[in-house]
Amino acid sequence: MKNILESSHKKALIALAIGGFGIGMTEFVIMGILPDVASALQISIPQAGHFIAAYALGVVVGAPLLTGIGSKWAPHRVLLALMLWFTLFNTLSAFAGSYESLLAVRFLSGLPHGAFFGIGAVVAGKLAKKGKAAQAIATMMAGLTVANVIGVPLGTYFGHEYHWSVAFLIVGLVGVLALASVYFWMPHLEKSPSNGFAKDLKVFRKPRLWSLILLTTVGTGGFFAWYSYIAPLITEVAGYPESMVGYAMILTGLGMVVGNFLGAKLTEKYAPMHAILIALTMMVVALIANTFLASDKIAVLAMTFIIGVVGFSISTPLQMAIIKASKGSEMLGSSMNQSAFNMGNASGAFLAGLPIAMGYGFTSADLVGAALAGAGAIITVGIILTGKRVLVKKRRWAVQH
Repeated sequence: MKNILESSHKKALIALAIGGFGIGMTEFVIMGILPDVASALQISIPQAGHFIAAYALGVVVGAPLLTGIGSKWAPHRVLLALMLWFTLFNTLSAFAGSYESLLAVRFLSGLPHGAFFGIGAVVAGKLAKKGKAAQAIATMMAGLTVANVIGVPLGTYFGHEYHWSVAFLIVGLVGVLALASVYFWMPHLEKSPSNGFAKDLKVFRKPRLWSLILLTTVGTGGFFAWYSYIAPLITEVAGYPESMVGYAMILTGLGMVVGNFLGAKLTEKYAPMHAILIALTMMVVALIANTFLASDKIAVLAMTFIIGVVGFSISTPLQMAIIKASKGSEMLGSSMNQSAFNMGNASGAFLAGLPIAMGYGFTSADLVGAALAGAGAIITVGIILTGKRVLVKKRRWAVQH
């Protein structure tokens, strides 16, 4: 009976990972086919970049909204509904024939992203063996990282060779597979205890939760400051042909896969906040080092993998920390971490673009990334010290009373 239960839980985690694969693919494949989309819709590449922003905005809006609406139902039903929404609007993306229609559909495609990962992380933690919650969450997040190794290059290739819409048709097929997996493999868990969305919103009165949201936005912005300009770094600084960019992105994806599980190991060995501090410190060192090594053809590829590792080793401990800080409203708090992650994506790319526009070169993006990761490390130290002070006060109060 125990073995059957464990097998069922493993299948449920695989179902979450398949959903994560689809979400990771749709989020990042647009970057690879942006020129093709711009050409087909007869718009400029900067205009086509609005589709990336529209998706990110959808994530930010949808995370709390759909999680709140979904709090009325059992998790497996909510995850099924989110995957149905995801599949529908990503498939419709392939049939958008104008700038306005694709912009609207990309926004709608982004809505279920944060809620799926937020609810999925809490479900994964519940399905895990005692002390293995971090590994379970990392298994779910592995889908997103593997998408950067397989899904994104595959979608980019077919988008270039045939038509950009093929990439989104592939995402739609992954969505159908995820729907079937959740339907057949996800156990029928009871609805999480909740007093309703309005009362769940009280979780936002907790300063620690807001500190963690700020930490996610700033800290992960360091990674995206670098990742957003990986193409010109490879071609303009290292001197590789454009064909090498795809391989560099695969290396980054492999690094993300390794970093995802490294983060889980760090979380199990240390407290989540200490694991975050280690990851951010490594990111600062790696990004500064890359400014000196990016012109070397061998070193730049090695650093591409390493930055992928350190960049995603922060994912699981952040998710664990925010779930702990959202006690009583775990799914809402967890989904907000995905909103913060996408705000980090947008802000990192924007801030790193400023010195480049001023003529400081593409490696200046790495320095901006290092500064953001360093700021994230400082916020982390502040959260750790504040937590210790609160703990000391509670112990003193317990002794006195």
